[in-house]
Amino acid sequence: MDKLNTDLYAQAVEKAYAMPLSEINVADPELFRTNTMWPYFERLRKEDPVHYCAEHQFGPYWSVTKYNDIMAVDTNPAAFSSEPAITIVDPQEDFRLPMFIAMDPPRHDAQRKVVSPIVAGPNLEKLEPIIRERAGKILDDLPRNEDFNWVDKVSIELTTMTLATLFDFPWEDRRKLTRWSDVATASDDSGIVESQEQRRAELYECVDYFIRLWNERVNAPPKGDLISMLAHGESTRNMDRMEYLGNLILLIVGGNDTTRNTISGSVLALNENPDQYAKLRANPALIPSMVSETIRWQTPLAYMRRTAKRDVELRGKTIREGDKVLMWYVSGNRDEEVIENPNTYWIERPRVRQHLSFGFGIHRCVGNRLAELQLKIIWEEILKRFPEIVVTGEPRRVHSSFVKGYETLPVRIPG
Repeated sequence: MDKLNTDLYAQAVEKAYAMPLSEINVADPELFRTNTMWPYFERLRKEDPVHYCAEHQFGPYWSVTKYNDIMAVDTNPAAFSSEPAITIVDPQEDFRLPMFIAMDPPRHDAQRKVVSPIVAGPNLEKLEPIIRERAGKILDDLPRNEDFNWVDKVSIELTTMTLATLFDFPWEDRRKLTRWSDVATASDDSGIVESQEQRRAELYECVDYFIRLWNERVNAPPKGDLISMLAHGESTRNMDRMEYLGNLILLIVGGNDTTRNTISGSVLALNENPDQYAKLRANPALIPSMVSETIRWQTPLAYMRRTAKRDVELRGKTIREGDKVLMWYVSGNRDEEVIENPNTYWIERPRVRQHLSFGFGIHRCVGNRLAELQLKIIWEEILKRFPEIVVTGEPRRVHSSFVKGYETLPVRIPG
């Protein structure tokens, strides 16, 4: 299990097993902010793996918590739709953001095909030396013998640079991408935005900025960046403003938020498991395996939502047409029946790529290889430079049950 304040964790275990099953609400973001969701998922996997929560601020929902059941839902788009949304929050009538991850075939397939070349093998080969050079410079500029926030100085910086390159986005404004990524997934009580009105205003600012770029690219010959691809793609060139914004949010969050939280998670996991950190330092050839294990251990998006297209039976429960179904990747990645010692961070794990963090089926993460590449490069460059990176305090975690990540991670580099 991830290391926790012992008393806090003991209280969470006691509470998780004392309350009636019907009252368990694993979509409570406070459980993720405090990192105390684990015993609730453990209990659901054991006692009620297809669980109905009747009371939630965004309406009732089902939780699917075991690996094979999640696979069954994720690979069955005929019964479980990605529309109208991939989170528990339904779109508001006056602020709908269509995006291909929240579409079913054939529209999903056509739009995904437009952007997928940017994260295919040939383009990754071009990106690798660029990412490596940037990673090296970021690391060389870090302070020594003083505390700093790893999330901001390294994780955000590297992933935002990569995202700016994919969009061919104005370099000096690249931190706008970071802000829009945070705003896109923020709730009112996250501390990131003060209201839904502020959130909408900032997202409108995002799409207006990108419309200017679109207009430049659509009147120029097609190029290899994401905006040009969308502007010239047969299934995307006629998108309206809100669909453009929806797909931008998908690409910004998917291309930034998830990888940055796994980079931060890797430093935390290795600090919490010093035996594994020692193995990695002794044998850098373990980096690819460590990367996959970290992606499982971190699970940067805790769940994905589907909506039942018809009545479906799962483990003897009848999920009704129209019901919300949350596939808890964070729980499936700790399923004792499928993954050996699932609560152990084990960088030499056999079948280390067996995890749910990228999803499965038609919606499997389109950028999974780019995510792995950035993690591999940053750790190759870290091990060339630093004997160790020491976590010096508790991380501050994101207040969200969807994005499982970090706002701050205080670290120090001795030397």
